[in-house]
Amino acid sequence: MSHLLPDGAVHLAAVDAHRLAQWLGGGPRTVIVPAGALEQHGPHLPLGTDGLLSGRIAAAVAERVGALVAPTFTFGYKSQQKSGGGDHLTGTTSLDAQTLIALTRDVVGSLLRQGVRHVVVLNGHYENYQFLYEGIDLALRDGGVTADDDRCVLLLSYWDYVSAESLEAVYGDDFPGWDVEHGGVLETSLMLHLEPGSVWLDRAQEHPPARLPRFDRLPVVADRTPPSGCLSAPTGSSAEHGRLLFEQVVRDLAADLVAELG
Repeated sequence: MSHLLPDGAVHLAAVDAHRLAQWLGGGPRTVIVPAGALEQHGPHLPLGTDGLLSGRIAAAVAERVGALVAPTFTFGYKSQQKSGGGDHLTGTTSLDAQTLIALTRDVVGSLLRQGVRHVVVLNGHYENYQFLYEGIDLALRDGGVTADDDRCVLLLSYWDYVSAESLEAVYGDDFPGWDVEHGGVLETSLMLHLEPGSVWLDRAQEHPPARLPRFDRLPVVADRTPPSGCLSAPTGSSAEHGRLLFEQVVRDLAADLVAELG
């Protein structure tokens, strides 16, 4: 981290305004914005899992590339039955699309106006993606940022960085597919590595992966979601699997940011 900031500083909220102004004036600067949700993840994981994971990955990447991490978006777009169990489940507390778009537009736009050159929005909640995209697009339009500008925003979801080798090491031949990896082995293993005190494996429920229709029906048919709220079981999760996944994702994501942003 830059000598302009306190030792170990990686979170924007912990830096004072005067040091931040100096840091911004010291060259091309990157701020990572983690995005999560408040969404049920079954009986064995906390509601804030998506934000916890995106925030911890963001902080580890920031330490490698000399970036700062903005406060996490702790609410996200509506949970959908085929990817998160559904917005009807207790604990899931969601934003309308317009709200998430406006939040993203305002935060990204404000960072760019203050002198941040590169914003990285690191998503940890599947349903957020297109609304984050729209908010970023509007923020760039507001600021007159074009392809000729050296300012830019990168948008990604952390699971896109999970390699085929990591999937094989964790799942063998039993990977159920990203569409039902909600409350399953990936998230549970990452949480066992990063936040073990917030995992209650004795409460986890064993069941086969959810079999949902290829269409979305609204209002949802509630009993099509497994009673656990998870779309696959966390059987086989371990802190060691979580460490492997975390280190590989952080390493490859940091390398991409360095290659793309310098």
